[in-house]
This record gives sequence, structure tokens and C-alpha cells, in this order.
Amino acid sequence: MSLPSPLLEKSSLERLERLVVRWEKSFPGLLGGSNSSRYAGVGNEFLDHRHFQKGDDLRSVNWRVYLRLEHIFLKMFRTEPRTPIHLLVDCSNSMTCGASGQDRSEPKFTYACRLAAALCYISLVRLETIVLQPFNNFLHESFRADGGRHRYARAASFLENLSAEGCSDFRETIRQFLFRGASPGLTILISDFIDEQECYESLNHLADFGHELLLVHVASPEDFAPMWRGELEFVDAESGHVRRMNVNDTVVDEYTATYARHCRKLEYAALRGHGRYVHLSTKHSIEDSLYGAMTKVGSFGVH
Repeated sequence: MSLPSPLLEKSSLERLERLVVRWEKSFPGLLGGSNSSRYAGVGNEFLDHRHFQKGDDLRSVNWRVYLRLEHIFLKMFRTEPRTPIHLLVDCSNSMTCGASGQDRSEPKFTYACRLAAALCYISLVRLETIVLQPFNNFLHESFRADGGRHRYARAASFLENLSAEGCSDFRETIRQFLFRGASPGLTILISDFIDEQECYESLNHLADFGHELLLVHVASPEDFAPMWRGELEFVDAESGHVRRMNVNDTVVDEYTATYARHCRKLEYAALRGHGRYVHLSTKHSIEDSLYGAMTKVGSFGVH
């Protein structure tokens, strides 16, 4: 399927400039980001004192304290690390589903790429570094964007050239991601989280390796509230497997309960690593999702 170009209109980008990405944990990284860290180092905001040790920089000594107490203390300041934000975008076949003329929703893949473009722009405006990483059953070529909003055009072009195909394999994708040695930081996964194998354990591995997770669950209205009834034939978008069944209210209730358990398990996988989980419907606009659900869970703040 082809993606619209541009993914986001200029007017939409301008309305996103007040947002800033938030995370909870502190990560070592380059100076210059907009998120405060609990690591001590060079900065503007005073953090604490510690005893002077051989080899410390004399420029950080608090000489006024020395004159009063005759002990040498070193001033520590709060650093602002610019740790790369890793943004993983699901490019499997199941993401091509979800378009509905009834509620004007669009395919999940289109929505995910629009959202990725918005997150990229918000990060670049705040001088963050963001790594775009498409995946299905393996990691594809990534794109690193930094240096400010003028770098957004190339990042948007990278997203517009993505295509959805193949099956999801979170176990292999996350194994490759960790094997490549990505530095711990904020890791955002945009996906419908449909996988023949359960993905929860693999997501736990990311948290165990120090990554703070933001799981963005993109779903069409039919994903969590099926409208169909009767004798139906279902075709798996990824495997092509065909299943015929009689869909009645009881079947729909069982499906809805199973889907709710799936969402709770995803939320737990995020929370156990001090991360966050947000469920987004494709019937809502990108701006409504960013200023609404994603701001509500603490993923964004208004600057």
C-alpha cells in the first residue's frame, strides 16, 4: 500500500510545536536535551555536593564552603542528556487492515507512519536525536535524525517510502535490536501487537536491558469492537490462513474479553519497566491522540 505524501500538513506540524516528549528514567547521553536527568555533571541547575577526590576538576570546587568549613566539596549540577529516542514502527501485513469508510478511519499502517512523523518532528524541534526503526519479522534499515526541525524533511521522506509486508516476529526483532547494542533510553513501539507468538516476554527483555518503553497500540475500531455477525470467512492478513465461523453475540463477547486481557498484558509489560502504554484508535486524528491520550498517560507535556 502507498502512503500519502506529505504524511502531515504544515499546519498540523505547527500545532505540534508546543509538545515535548517526556520520560521517567535518567539515561547517560550527550548534553543538550530538554529532559532533566538525575545524573550529575556539567549543567546549569545545582544538584548536590560531594567530597573532593583526587583528579576532580578544581573549577567545580565550592570555595565559599571551603572558607567556612575548611573542607573541599565539589559542586554537582543536573545534566540534560540527549539520549537517542528509538522509534520502532511495525511494517507487517496486519497493519494494512483497519480502513473503514463508515467512521473515516484509515489503515493502521498509514496512521502509524503519520504518528511516527509527528513524534519525529516533536523530537527534532526540541533538539532530541531520534532513530526510526521499521520492522516486521526482522529489523530493517534504520534512519537517524538529529540537528533540529530542518532535518524533518529527510525523516518524513524515509517514512513515506516504507511499505507493509510479511509477518510480525517480536521475539526475533527485539533479539536483533538488543544484539545491535542500542544504548538504553526511551524506546517507542508503534504496532497493533499482533503476533502468532505472544510478545509480552520479548517486551520484558527490553525493560530488563534498561530501556524505558512507550507502547503505542494502534487499533482500528473493529479490532476491539467487531461489528460483523453471521456466517463469515476470515483471512489472516499475515499468514493467509482461512477460517470460517458463525459469529454471534457470544463469540463477540469472548473476543472482546480476550482483547481486553491482551491490552492489560501489554500495559503490564510497559509498567514493569517504569514505562507507559497507550491505546489509540485510528478514528481519532493524530493531533487528538497526541494532545489527548498520549499526554494523559504522561508521554508528552505542553511547553
